[in-house]
Amino acid sequence: MKIVKNLNNLATLADYSFINRLTIDPKATKDGIDHNPRQVFSGHFVLVKPTPIANPKYVAHSKQFFSELGLSNSLATSEPFIKMFSGDTSELPEQMSKVGWATGYALSIYGREYYKQCPFGTGNGYGDGRAISIFEGVFNGKRYEMQLKGGGRTPYCRGADGRAVLRSSIREFLAQEHMYALDVPTSRSLTLYTSTTERVKRPWFYNGSHSMEPELMIEESVAITTRVAPSFIRVGQIELFGRRARKNEHPKALKELEEIVLHLIEREYSNEIDEVLSLEEKVILLAKAFRKRVTSLVANWIRVGYCQGNFNSDNTSIGGYTLDYGPFGFIDMFEPYYQPWTGGGTHFSFINQTKAVERNFAMFCLALKPLLGLEAQNSLDKIKDEFPIVMQRAMIRMWSDKLGLKKFDVPLFNELMRLMIDTSVDYTIFFRELSHLPTDITPLKKSFYNQNLDKELRDRWIEWLNRWQEAINITSSEEHEALSKKMKSINPKYTLREWFLVPAYKKANYGDYSLIYELQEVMNNPYEEQSKEIEEKYYKKKPIEFFDIAGVSHVSCSS
Repeated sequence: MKIVKNLNNLATLADYSFINRLTIDPKATKDGIDHNPRQVFSGHFVLVKPTPIANPKYVAHSKQFFSELGLSNSLATSEPFIKMFSGDTSELPEQMSKVGWATGYALSIYGREYYKQCPFGTGNGYGDGRAISIFEGVFNGKRYEMQLKGGGRTPYCRGADGRAVLRSSIREFLAQEHMYALDVPTSRSLTLYTSTTERVKRPWFYNGSHSMEPELMIEESVAITTRVAPSFIRVGQIELFGRRARKNEHPKALKELEEIVLHLIEREYSNEIDEVLSLEEKVILLAKAFRKRVTSLVANWIRVGYCQGNFNSDNTSIGGYTLDYGPFGFIDMFEPYYQPWTGGGTHFSFINQTKAVERNFAMFCLALKPLLGLEAQNSLDKIKDEFPIVMQRAMIRMWSDKLGLKKFDVPLFNELMRLMIDTSVDYTIFFRELSHLPTDITPLKKSFYNQNLDKELRDRWIEWLNRWQEAINITSSEEHEALSKKMKSINPKYTLREWFLVPAYKKANYGDYSLIYELQEVMNNPYEEQSKEIEEKYYKKKPIEFFDIAGVSHVSCSS
């Protein structure tokens, strides 16, 4: 594999399929100077020149992902690379585009179409308000798109400043690589740069506040993190073109829907859907393949204790991976309706993610219908209607694996859920301790916030553990070792809890990135036994004083 040592090397890998093969907005400017909110009535993208952050400074990069892409680590701190990935694309090599692109998409929340988030009330002003793709290329046979988060205003900015702040950028940068290490499909993190001089105001909370709503405006350093994925095509994008085709909003609406769907298949499902098939056959296979991926994704989220927080259709990647780490959170004490985002409600809570994704999938199917005849539409409806069955199967497989069961035991599982709630159990620690296959409840008590069990609760735990031991039916030391190893590969020891992140971004505000680097090392190896020092620091229950604290137990959408 040839190592990419400079931008000229990177340029040889460029292949801009999205902007070369799809339709540009007829009113888009060629130079990308298009930074004010406006309606975009047609086309798949607008060209946008990123707005560089002032005086960029290196914070971090993903060494593992650099290695996978064949990028030299020295690139991350080289001036041309820093300029490019902090938004200055003016001096890129000839083969590379000096302008980026942003896309529009529709919004539906829990299966309901919304237009009011669009400043024009039409849906034609909603899309990538501060996310600008600047590169697409093929690395070792795999296509990737690179997108700046916080790269400045676009026509979809809705009057905002187009910036991301260092705090939220650190969260997203660390979370993406952590999710990858957890074996959960995800977009990836490339680089993180901040400005030494440019700052913006954001709503936030007073220190120690219990408020559910931001209470003051604070100044924060701006930053740009580059996220990478095979594509950034979301359900919301297909929805936008489906709505336009359904309403016949312009003469090319149906054609643009067909183009974006075929491009999606080429980018994300070319190994599963044969190019020679008819359009209808391709669409039906796409719906089945996406259903399989997205049900598996959500089951994996629940496996590792992750809650997306804001699981709208525009935050749902059709590639079937986690995308757009806004108000996400990893669960501490098990609470089925845990929701890290103050504006999220129970419909996007931890356990309801299976319902939310069903609604998003239904909107995806609705968007595809204009491409299909009546018979194919009936087939699509069947795929949609069977979604709960497929989702349930994925969940049963996940819970069986998490509990080390060969066959799912409904009463055993239901009693465990009740016990975890009644005892106030740390989700991650409990399942990791269970992975050691304990014969009494003493090791499990490490995960209990309630240490003073009454006799009834203690007896219930003992009874449950005995029933579980019978269910796993271990008869030899070899079987014990094999099952324990398998469960430890499913139940992580470390997850990126918010109260680990807060000290990291607070230190980063003063130019100290040491905790970011420490969290990179720990969270990129979440299943591994690490040093005693790391275990004492990161394998422990959430301190009681952090419960219900704004910015720690819950966050706003401010970023």
